[in-house]
Amino acid sequence: MASEQELSREINRLADEVATLNKHRFVRLHNRPGRMVMFQFARGLAFGLGTAIGATALVSLVALVLAQFEFVPYLGDLAGRIIQEIQESN
Repeated sequence: MASEQELSREINRLADEVATLNKHRFVRLHNRPGRMVMFQFARGLAFGLGTAIGATALVSLVALVLAQFEFVPYLGDLAGRIIQEIQESN
């Protein structure tokens, strides 16, 4: 008898937890397919923009560092051309 009461209490606690989770914003957002698609689309745009900006900054930094190495003719010339292209595009 005691185990049935404990089981009943546990089921009630579980039901309360599920109700709490269903009220959570993340679950409500992903409960509708249209909202989920828009959320994922915006997330993808932000990720793509961040990746492009980060890659641009990283390539520019590497090119500036490589331009300082004049004793390696090929790397210095390549970095110089990259910097020149970046400045011309702006």
